[in-house]
Amino acid sequence: MPAEGRLRREAVEAAARVVAAGGRGAILGVVLGTGLGEIVHRFDHLRLLSSTASGWLPGSTATGHAGMIASGLVGSCPVVALQGRVHAYEGFDDATITRGIELLVALGARTILLTNASGGLRPEMRSGDLLIVEDHLDFVQRPADGAAMTAGGCRSAGWYPPRLVHLALAASRRAGVPAQTGVYARLLGPSYETRSEYRMLLRFGADAVGMSTVPEAIAARRLGVDVAAVSVVTNVARPDAPQETDADDVCRLAATASDGVWAILAALAEDAVSASTGASAS
Repeated sequence: MPAEGRLRREAVEAAARVVAAGGRGAILGVVLGTGLGEIVHRFDHLRLLSSTASGWLPGSTATGHAGMIASGLVGSCPVVALQGRVHAYEGFDDATITRGIELLVALGARTILLTNASGGLRPEMRSGDLLIVEDHLDFVQRPADGAAMTAGGCRSAGWYPPRLVHLALAASRRAGVPAQTGVYARLLGPSYETRSEYRMLLRFGADAVGMSTVPEAIAARRLGVDVAAVSVVTNVARPDAPQETDADDVCRLAATASDGVWAILAALAEDAVSASTGASAS
């Protein structure tokens, strides 16, 4: 595996513990954000393990993050999904936040799908729309720490490969789910944004805002893995007509977009199998 030399030893050992506990390897890895964890029940031959089986992944305190490791098949593609993640606002540094990415790579993932729930910033957006991330704004940037965040390099234009952006967009549209490409902005949280912050983010060119995903994307790309990211718009920011939003609302609304996220996951699984077969043949 090209990326293996840059993985921390703890990630490789954690992957071995997951397999020993009954988990499987994969060529596609998935991080399921707020309200999206139930998607794993669409896997064939599903196996579920607590993240504690890894002996390395931190436990999430956030609503809608179950803290399970799911393995199974999507079509003929072996997939491992993390039901939830940890965030900076929970007190974790980026080296800890990205442990899940390292575990997925150590289990064999060569493509990773990152998902999240977000606030839409464009007035034409509706709850349940999907934003296929083609770039990001990081308002949390902190000094990198740990192998996943420091090994290798990647031009800023290369975090989200255009081929996968187009593949995800086409898959969501085939499923009849409204989707567009755009820019995801990461803020620290845990509070939702103020009206003035919404206006600021729009002026900076953001299309959606959340509290995750960016450090994971950076870590995955620096480990040599392709990344696709999709945000489920759970509420739309209207600074002049604000509405109350809480974590339970976000979970509920994110779940309504599961068909679109599943369509993207299935398309990436098919693509990952094709890429793996091509690499084997060569």
